[in-house]
Parts: sequence; structure tokens; C-alpha cells
Amino acid sequence: MAQTVLIAEDDADIVELLSLYLAAAGFQVLTAADGKQALATVREHPVDVALVDIMMPCMNGFDFIRAARAFSDVPIIIVSARTMPADKIVGLDAGADGYISKPFDPLEVTAYVRAVLRRASMRGTDAEGGDAPQAASGTGAEMGEQGSPSPSSSVLTCGDLSFDTERLVLSRLGRAVPLTAAELKIMAAFMASPGRVFSKDQLYACVNGEPAVGGAGSVMVHISNIRAKLEDDPLRPRYIRTVRGLGYRLDA
Repeated sequence: MAQTVLIAEDDADIVELLSLYLAAAGFQVLTAADGKQALATVREHPVDVALVDIMMPCMNGFDFIRAARAFSDVPIIIVSARTMPADKIVGLDAGADGYISKPFDPLEVTAYVRAVLRRASMRGTDAEGGDAPQAASGTGAEMGEQGSPSPSSSVLTCGDLSFDTERLVLSRLGRAVPLTAAELKIMAAFMASPGRVFSKDQLYACVNGEPAVGGAGSVMVHISNIRAKLEDDPLRPRYIRTVRGLGYRLDA
């Protein structure tokens, strides 16, 4: 069963970006636009980890953490543009398990979530006095017979393309396509939602972890480079189509 990540954040663009990457990594995502809504979500739903902004309406992130800690030990990661040491100390003292500064790399956030969940799983197993902890469901390759990894459940497919969200490898017809980090982020977005039209600004946010401010033109360069590596005829693309006036989409 997929593990659940709560995103408590009032910036809709950040929520969309994180939701995209976390869903692609196999997580179920719940969202809350303010601290009070986030607190109600933790009370009413099984949440495995929470990503929490500090500056939120109704109840800020610090107050949310203190209130949540009164009844829940859910791992909490602060994701904030406030980077002063004092803010980090207050957040960690309030009960947070980690602190990520904005702007962030969404792939890095996803890896951080996996790491926190692994630690929580190990603590839970040690507390019960059980055997050595197994990999958490949906967060890594499970072990098959004789200790060999079974096929990953985190592979996205679209036609003859596949994207391994754990190894960060795009393959076409079973052969890896060499892509840069920026190109991989764009393909991760496309592979998570084939057929969806992404604007240049949305793809820029996928690459840079922040909204575009007059710099979305770089997306065109990335798309051109991906096509050169992926398409049989880059001038007549089969996979990444231009939707005039709107952006780009991935066709199966």
C-alpha cells in the first residue's frame, strides 16, 4: 500500500510541483493550504510524513508542529524560505525531523522523504524487538529470492518509454537515454502525466524548483536537447509534441 505524504503549503505552484514528483515516486499525496487544515488532516487520516511550510495562514508551521506533537509522532519535515539558523533551531526544537530550504530540488525532497521514512521504519522495528527492518513499501526495491531485487514498482511507462524514478533512468525500447539532470526532471513530469499539456513556466518550475521570472526560455533549449537524444527525427517529434500557444505534452 502506498505511503501517504501530507503537503502543508499555501503556494499552489509548490504544492503542484511536489505532488507531481511524490506521486511519480509512488506516494499518495494529501494537501492542506493552512496549518489548521493540516492539523485536521493529521487527526483524520493516516499520514506517514508531513512536509510543512512555516509561513501559512490561520496557523503557522511552528504552531502546527507543536499542536501535532501533542497527539502524533508523524515525521515532519519543514520546507521553508526562512533560512536563518534561529528558524531552524525553533523548528527542530518544536518537534520537526528535518529542514529543507527553498528553493529546493523536488527530487532531493523526494529522497529526503524516503530517508525519513526509512529511519521511522527502523525505529519502529527496533521498538518492537523484531527482525531487521525491511525496505518501506513503495520507497525502494523489494528483495526477492536469494536477496536479488525484484522488478521495481516505481517504473513509469508510456508506450515504448519507461522511467525508473528510483534510479532516475529514462529508457526507450529497453535502452537507456543519456539525459542531463534538467532533462530528467522534465521527463519525470511528462512520464508522470502523459498526455497532459505543460506550459513553459510549469516545466521551468520542475527544473528549478521555483516559478519562472522571465527565464522560461531555457525550457525550449532543454526540449530541443531531449528531442535530439530521444526522437528518430527531432524535426518531426513523435514523443514530445508542441501544443501551439500552450506548451508541450508527451504522447504515447
